[in-house]
Order: sequence, then structure tokens, then C-alpha cells
Amino acid sequence: MTVRVRFAPSPTGLLHIGGARTALFNFLFARHHGGQFLLRIEDTDRERSTAAATQVILEGLQWLGLTHDEQTVFQSQRAGRHAEVARAMVAAGTAYHCYLSADELKAIREAAAAEGRVEKFRSPWRDRDPAEAPAGVAPAIRLRAPREGETVIDDLVQGTVRVGNVELDDMIILRSDGTPTYQHAVVVDDHDMAITHVIRGDDHLTNAFRQAQIYDAMGWERPRFAHIPLIHGEDGKKLSKRHGAVSVLEFEEQGYLPEAICNYLLRLGWAHGDVELLDRDEAVRLFDLDGVGRGAARMDYAKLGFVNAHWQKQRDDGWLAQEVARRLAGRPNLALGTEAIHRMQALMPALKERARTLVELADSAAFLAHSLPLPFTPKAEVLLTAEARLLLREVGVALAACDFTVPGIDAALRGFAEAKGVKLGQVAQPLRAALTGSTVSPGIDAVLAALGRDEALARIQAAST
Repeated sequence: MTVRVRFAPSPTGLLHIGGARTALFNFLFARHHGGQFLLRIEDTDRERSTAAATQVILEGLQWLGLTHDEQTVFQSQRAGRHAEVARAMVAAGTAYHCYLSADELKAIREAAAAEGRVEKFRSPWRDRDPAEAPAGVAPAIRLRAPREGETVIDDLVQGTVRVGNVELDDMIILRSDGTPTYQHAVVVDDHDMAITHVIRGDDHLTNAFRQAQIYDAMGWERPRFAHIPLIHGEDGKKLSKRHGAVSVLEFEEQGYLPEAICNYLLRLGWAHGDVELLDRDEAVRLFDLDGVGRGAARMDYAKLGFVNAHWQKQRDDGWLAQEVARRLAGRPNLALGTEAIHRMQALMPALKERARTLVELADSAAFLAHSLPLPFTPKAEVLLTAEARLLLREVGVALAACDFTVPGIDAALRGFAEAKGVKLGQVAQPLRAALTGSTVSPGIDAVLAALGRDEALARIQAAST
């Protein structure tokens, strides 16, 4: 058997982090077993589905590197096939035409509630002669659900789950206007796409019972189901905006790398011993459904920051410099040309040791592109006393004469401090303020080397006058 799985989002909004994890688990399961990962856009909600939302989903998957096999299937283009299967079920006796009006249906349900009856709805047209159908009324098609026994799902994550058939009603599979319902369309599409495993959130577990009955009614082999727990916020409640970013592209905007998001999401509800940091190849090698837990996972943004910092350090310094420049574009008084990018790349090994995200990295690197005069933080202003400005003029002379490399700069600064009879920090701190406008930066020798002799001396002179 060739494993075939699918990710089937509805284009009614953004690609949320929970959906991204579902896509990742499907992708890794397919690649681990040498199978196919397919994409289906479930766009049958005509009022809410938009082309823009579809594009956002596609962009999010592309950013995460979750490339699907074969062509994307759009559910809305398959309405004819969905209707064909529903009519075949009527012909086979596993579904029936229902001529109830909305008002009649409401009255039946209200009467059942008033009498305290708990069984699920069964239309009177289930066993009624179709010859009695009212003229000019277009019928819906309902599943003739079994009344006795149980529907059982052997779930690959949740274990064996069952429901009494008395709890399941004769659901509509084709509306009176000829459009399919979600439950029916999903089954037909999964069957026609030869899906072998349905891996999705456990909020769909109740749907599995209904969908299993449609498979059984058509005599089709069911796929194996695997319902993975949802992602909650750190407070244990359903993940929402109040917990932080929830959509994939929000995380991109906030400076997270796709490899970090995938690594973090993989470990959010799945485990392989104590392994924490995995690249794509290792994830494909190790992933299987037996490592998925049954409990809800909790989003931990501090842990995500740690994971992102790790993968950020693995990125090429040249790429990081270009990305930082892109993120800084539009900020005032920054000259983001080749020279600034060269400075950023030169200082990147030190800058990325301190940053958890690309946003933090861009903030810390912005001073390298700033034109004179530099803006100073309040703490930096405090350091630039009259005495410090005099010291800066003197250290500028010493630096002008030194070998402008990290070792040469370090030697010059140490020699200057020794000659002045002061500690190196008493020189470095006002110098850092003069060069960066801040009191926080990588090592001052590395900052000077990255700026280059001319720019460094210009900044020292500007701050010392």
C-alpha cells in the first residue's frame, strides 16, 4: 500500500498554527513512509471562501517548505461528482429523498424536545413512499443511517472509540439545491484521491463517525483515522490572539524562521525520546504516529524563541545580513546600501548570538546603517559627559593609528587604557555609546572593525564635539 495523505484547509481565513502543524504531520508521515502528501482546498462555503485566503494558505505552506504532490484539488469544482455519489446511494437504498420543509423540520424537533425524546432525528420520509412526494418540491438527500449497533473507529492516536448509532441522525448529504454537505464531500474526495490515512485535529473526531457511515454505505474501504490533540495557549485555554501570534505568516512577520516553526511544531504533541532540535531530514526519518500524544499541547513562546535562536545561528551570515536590511527598509535615517550590508555581515557572528528572532536581530543591527548624527538612548546620553567626550577624542587618535582589525583594535584599546591608568570598561562604555547610540552591543573591538576605520572615527568625532 502506498501511503497517501492530505491537508484540507478551508479558505475562510489565515493558515493558523494548528493547521500548519496538521499539514506538517501529514507531510512528515507521507515522506517517512515513501508516500504522497496532497493538498485539497475545501472551498464549498461560497460566502466565506476567498481567493485571497487560498493564496495565503499556499504562501504559508510554501514558506514552511511543505511541498505537496500532484495538483491541488478544489472541492468546489467537484460538486457534480458529489451529487453523483449521493444519487447512487439513493439507488442502492442507503440514502433517501427527504421532502421536509424547514418549518416542518423545526416542528418535528420541537415536538421531540418537548416529549423528552433523546434519539437523533429520523425523517418521516425515511420509510415513506416517494410517490407521495409533494409536487414541485426539490428534495434533499439524507443518509439512511443504521439505527442499531455501534460505529467504531480504530484511531491511530486516540485508540478505539465508538458511538451508539442511536446518537447519529440521518444527516443530509445533498441539499435540496444540489450542493453537497461538508461530511459527504469530504468522504467522496478522500475516496477519489485514494487517501489511505486521514490525519487531522481531534475536533474532527465526531465527524469521523458520520463519515465512516458514508464509507460503509458506499461499500468503500475506510481510510485509517488519526486525530491529533489541539494546541492550547500557555493557560490551557483554546489558542487565540490573546496568547500571541496564531497564523503562520504572523510568525514570519515577527521574525521566526520556517525551520524553527517546523521544529517547534513537530515537538508540540510528538516526542522521540529527549530529541529536541531536528532538521527536516531527521524529522522525516524519525516521525511516525506512535509518537503523537493524546493530551492537548500548550504553546510556549519562550521555548519557540529558544528553538528559533538555534536555527538562526545556523543560517548563513550573508543571508541574515540581506534579510536584516530588508526588514529595516523604510526606517528613517538608515542607508541600507552595499556598505551597510557588508558591515552587518561582518558583525553578524556576534549579533546573532544575542538575538532570538530576525526582528531582534534587525533592531540590534540598525545602528550599523544609521547616518550621522546618531540618536542616543537616555542611558547612552548619560555616559557622554564632558570628561568622556575628551576621552573619546584621545582614543580616536589612538585608533586612527592602529591596525584596524579586531586584534589590532583590541591591542590599541588595552594600550590606551593602560597608558591612561583606567580600566578598559571606562574606555569601552563611552566608546560604545558613541559608535552605536546605545549601551548594549557586541564586543567593542568587533563593532569598530565592522564599521571600518573611516565610519568609526567619524562617529567618535561626532560624539566628542
